[in-house]
Parts: sequence; C-alpha cells; structure tokens
Amino acid sequence: MNKNIENLTPFLVMDVLERANTLQREGIDIIHLEVGEPDFDIPACALKAAKEAYNEGFTHYTHSQGDFGLREEIARFYRNEYGVTVSPEQIIVTSGTSPALLMLMLMLCEPDSEVIITNPGYACYHNFIEAAGARPVLVELDKSNKFRFDIKKVKAVITPKTRALFINSPMNPTGALLPEETLKEIARLPIPVISDEIYHGLVYEGTAHSILEFTDQAFVLNGFSKRYAMTGARLGYVIAPQAYVRTLQIMSQNFSICAPSVAQKAGIAALREGEPEVEQMRKIYDERRRYMMKRLAEIGLPPIAEPQGAFYIFTDASAFTKDSYRFAFEILEKAHVGVTPGVDFGSQGEGCIRFSYANSLENIKEGLERIESFLKTYKK
Repeated sequence: MNKNIENLTPFLVMDVLERANTLQREGIDIIHLEVGEPDFDIPACALKAAKEAYNEGFTHYTHSQGDFGLREEIARFYRNEYGVTVSPEQIIVTSGTSPALLMLMLMLCEPDSEVIITNPGYACYHNFIEAAGARPVLVELDKSNKFRFDIKKVKAVITPKTRALFINSPMNPTGALLPEETLKEIARLPIPVISDEIYHGLVYEGTAHSILEFTDQAFVLNGFSKRYAMTGARLGYVIAPQAYVRTLQIMSQNFSICAPSVAQKAGIAALREGEPEVEQMRKIYDERRRYMMKRLAEIGLPPIAEPQGAFYIFTDASAFTKDSYRFAFEILEKAHVGVTPGVDFGSQGEGCIRFSYANSLENIKEGLERIESFLKTYKK
C-alpha cells in the first residue's frame, strides 16, 4: 500500500458520529453537538432551481471548471462582498472543497516539501498534505492566548521547502476571525497562501475579510455547504491565480470531469437569491451561540474564546480529562450526546472539547442538561 495513504489518520468526529448513529439504530435518543453540518434545509430558491434543472434535463457534463453562469455569479459575489475583481476564468468549481484541497496539494507539493498549518486547526488539512507526499509543519497555538493565530511563529518556520500556508477564518474549531492587520501580514509572506473561507457569511462579531482583498496571488477555498446549508449538494470552488488555472483545469478534467450539474444550478440560485435565508440562519446561530457560551461555563466546560464566526465553541475540559477522545466517547455512551474530541484538531487541542451549535436550541438545552448530569458524577 502507498505509505502516504496508509499513514492517514481518522477524522475523529466521524468516529463519534458513526458510533452515535449506531446507538440511534439501537433505539437510543442521541443529541448531535459534534458534527459541523447546518441543521437548516437548503434555501427554497436553490431547491426550486435544482428541481427545474432536473425537469429541464440539465443533467449532463458541464465545463470542467464549472458552469460559466455559476462562475460569473461567484465572481460577482466576491466583487460585491469584498470589493475584489475575480475573473470567472480563475474559478474551478469542485464537488465540495475537499477535492480542491487535494488538487492544490498535488499541484504545489512534491516529496519532502512542507506546508504550514496551525495546531489546533481543521482536522483534515494534514491528511491532504501527507497524501501529496509532503510534510505538514505545525505552528503550535497557545491555549493561554486563546489559540490566536501567531504570525511570528509562522514566519519562523518558513524554509526553502515551504510550498504553502493554510489559513482558516472563521477558524474551525475556535470560530476565531483573523484581524485585517494579520491578513495583510500574511499576504506579504513569500509563500503561497491557501485561504479557507468556507464559514464566511456566518459571522457574529467583527468582519470576515477575504485574503484577496490584500493580494491577488493567493488561493481561496469556498463553497455552499456552510453558508447555504447545502452539504449534500457537494459544491465548492477554488479561486486561483491565473498562472495555475490550466493545471487545475487539467486535474479537474481527469479526476472528476466536473462538479454535479444540478448542484451548480442550485448554487447560482443561492448566490442570486439566498441571502435573506442566510441572514435568518445567522441570527438563529447567534442566539444559540450566546446561550451555549453561558451554559457551558456554568457546567464546568468554559469556552476558551468567544467564537466570532462559524458554529463551534471550543471548550476547556482539562478539569475532567487529559484524554479528550475517551472523554468524548464516555459522554456519548453515558449522556447520549455527541461531542468532538479536541485532539481531532491537533495535539494542542488535547484536553478540549468542541461543541457545534448547528442544532436546535431545544436540543442544545437538553444536550447540555444531560452533560451537566453526567459531569456531576464523573470520575477521572
């Protein structure tokens, strides 16, 4: 077996989710606070467009970079949202952002090259890097500093082998936003920057800036799963500097041919008409966020920082455990609530637990009551 693939690590939140689903099949009532999936339905406009696409026979291959109408809408969106000019020719539409991540790593990396990521950070980044034969270089963020991004530490690990830096704002797992001044510093780094902007639109404090406001040489990852609650549609995209587009297009032609055609029509509708529903979702998420922040502190799992965006709260569970994986499964098996072990996001996340508020306020209240009861009798 290819050692690069053999060495991939599990996505631990999926371990939790899959065990939770098994318990549900056995008749146990499980409350899901682990998975990062919106609990809202696809916007009505996108649903209508998808049905029309099927009825009109729009079920064939599109351009390998994506339907031109969708790429025009994405370019318009970035112009209106961030004031930046993006050509539709710079956009490659993919089946979610994960294929885009893999293509970028395969394109930018070779054996023994390096890619910088934060620890903690999104759980899957290092697996994409290692699948490409490269080595993830971890910048350790400090819990005492609320896991804030540290540009000085990033600069200190840049070498001639560095091929890229991943940034994620709002960040998974903390929900933190990168400040404008930090993004400006990142844009001046002498390495390619890959900016994961998938949680833009779900921001409650401050403003989410695109890296493209500060440089036109970065790669942007974005999609429809989080902002538009279209996870199953599998629709994402990468915006790339023009010099890299042909290579990415060739990879798309060979690896996937194109993203799902019907989903692309739904994406056009979401971008044109879906913002009122996004704003309604954002308000509901914010209500849940505020409740959960207060309640988690009360039950002994204090949030490490107030999340400014996304739909996660990263909490300090060190008073109860040094093994977040085992602790998460104990909560699942005994309290019947799914939560994500902090170690899923790197060694610096050990002793932490991530909660998702992509569930109803009613379920959140019940889930935290169950956990409170569990913690009152918990023995290390």
